[in-house]
Amino acid sequence: MILHSKDMQASEIYHTTTQTLLPRPIAWVLSQHQEGHLNLAPFSYFTAVSSDPPLLVFSVGDKAPGQGKDTKVNIAAHPFFTVHIPSFRHAEAVTESSRTLPAEQSELDNLTLDTVPFEGFAMPRLADCAVAYGCRLHDIQAVKGAPQSLVFGYIESIYISDEVARMDSVEKADGRHSERLIVDARAIDPLARLGGTQYGRLGSTLNVPRPK
Repeated sequence: MILHSKDMQASEIYHTTTQTLLPRPIAWVLSQHQEGHLNLAPFSYFTAVSSDPPLLVFSVGDKAPGQGKDTKVNIAAHPFFTVHIPSFRHAEAVTESSRTLPAEQSELDNLTLDTVPFEGFAMPRLADCAVAYGCRLHDIQAVKGAPQSLVFGYIESIYISDEVARMDSVEKADGRHSERLIVDARAIDPLARLGGTQYGRLGSTLNVPRPK
């Protein structure tokens, strides 16, 4: 089967892409409304961009023609936000947080999720997520010809639960040792977005050394 985008509707392209670009990590984004309450929403068009500067990006569609989704509007006004990596157990909460609500209503009102202070960062984080990125707005770029924007976040702080990470001693080529962070991906149990209403999780893992 070969499909040509020029022969497809946007909805058909979305349906095809989301079923084949697999798996996709989910950015569960906590942002602050101008009235002070918090909004929470998931985005699966999401990835890291660079390490220097430390940037991540997620794509946000419009709520309606000419009307940005709450997350983009909030971040444009209040440039600090928290990006969480949800675990498999959060699948229902992630789905519920995708519900379209008035901007004045917080998704947290419908969820049994607690927030806690994010030490050294201007926004809180979800208490039950093992990984959270404290981000400051780096840039918002409209996608030419599409009702879509890319939100770039500069990573100021990273929270990693002690339950999923440890420091390990690594021997260098010269015989000296240094400390290196080791994160247990299986312990995070990250929720992955598939097509339609489907989610996935990590199965078996494989170590393949990189060529030198």
